[in-house]
Amino acid sequence: MDSEAPKKHDELTFGTTPNIITLVRIGFVPLVVGLLLIRSPIWDLVAAILFGIASATDYLDGYLARKLHVVTVYGKLLDPLADKFLVVSSLIILQELGRIHPIVVILLVCRELAITGLRALASAEGLIIAASDSAKLKTAAQMIAIPLIMVNSDILGFSLYLPGLVLLYISLGISFWSAKGYVVGFFVAIKEKRRVRLATKAAIRQQKKAARQALKAGRRPKS
Repeated sequence: MDSEAPKKHDELTFGTTPNIITLVRIGFVPLVVGLLLIRSPIWDLVAAILFGIASATDYLDGYLARKLHVVTVYGKLLDPLADKFLVVSSLIILQELGRIHPIVVILLVCRELAITGLRALASAEGLIIAASDSAKLKTAAQMIAIPLIMVNSDILGFSLYLPGLVLLYISLGISFWSAKGYVVGFFVAIKEKRRVRLATKAAIRQQKKAARQALKAGRRPKS
């Protein structure tokens, strides 16, 4: 029935539940950074827990936006930014604390900047680059690795730092593998789009030429 159909909403509405959740995730960023700067094992653990909660909201806001049919322009902008704020800020602080090598942070941050720029270029060309499975795997690996590195102490006799560091290096490899896929996919798509555009222009020119010839032939005097 028509009454059961989802109501249309204004995509410029800001105060939706998913957008509020995204803002909460952004608000967690200074909390996590501040707790890590205390340099206390207890507060490191609290920071790791908050990071985990913030990471979980990444899936929650997207799910609710689709479920409630309230996808907004603000959400499309803020959701990916919130993820990058959380991950990049955490990586920089962990590097400051001496738990991650600076080169690893540089590579991860530069990769994110490069893909963000590629997405912006694709958008300007009217193309949409969807997240690949490898990119999703990279994100999941980082969301697990970073809080493990934050803890940096034994829990029930088990060290979480080394597994977290290994997982972060794995995510680094996946990052560049997925980046290669993004770049190749973009140039394949852009070449195909331009091929279709040139073919369309050629067909239009051919039609116009045929129309002119037909018009010219119709104006010739009959013998």
